[in-house]
Amino acid sequence: MKRAVMEKQIIPATLKKSVLFKGRSESSTMRDIGLLILRLTMGGLLAGHGSQKLFGWFSGPGLKGTAGWLESLGLKPGTPWATVAAASEFGGGTLTALGLLHPLGPIATMGGMVMATAKAHWGKPIWVTQGGAELPVINLAIALALTLTGPGRFSLDQVLGIRLPRVLVAAVVIVEAVLVIIGITRPPTPAPAPQVEHPTTTAAATDQGAGIH
Repeated sequence: MKRAVMEKQIIPATLKKSVLFKGRSESSTMRDIGLLILRLTMGGLLAGHGSQKLFGWFSGPGLKGTAGWLESLGLKPGTPWATVAAASEFGGGTLTALGLLHPLGPIATMGGMVMATAKAHWGKPIWVTQGGAELPVINLAIALALTLTGPGRFSLDQVLGIRLPRVLVAAVVIVEAVLVIIGITRPPTPAPAPQVEHPTTTAAATDQGAGIH
């Protein structure tokens, strides 16, 4: 009799643990799928955006066009800054999408988005339709969230068993922060002053024209 009672007590406890474990496993799987969707969407689009700057793909300006644009923002010489910016977006987006060498991808993304917000969109309304930093801020928030949560189970890091040393990650963060600070503190290149014709020159040219006719 006692044995039957004990079996009845053990079986529900075991069943409860099994149901709890299954629930946690399903929750973990859904979380990893959510992280995968987030990584592929943000990382893939950012990599494409970086390829416009780096290679001129998707009707992009290429490295030369990007360098000229960055020089107008005060980032001179333009070619090295364009290379860093394009590599940050293309490389950061690719690593993030693949879930490889985490958290270098999100860190590179955050650096690029902070620069874009401060140099290209600062002082404008937040909305993208008004030239604001809506999209960089969204990418920045996603990259920060991925940095804190990790890439999830469906990532190359998980498959290959890669885990970067904290010292290396800290060194990358320091280098990224230094570049961002230097870039932000560079003043934009002032627009060239409009050329104003001297009144005497204009009058002389008018007189000469009158003489010809």
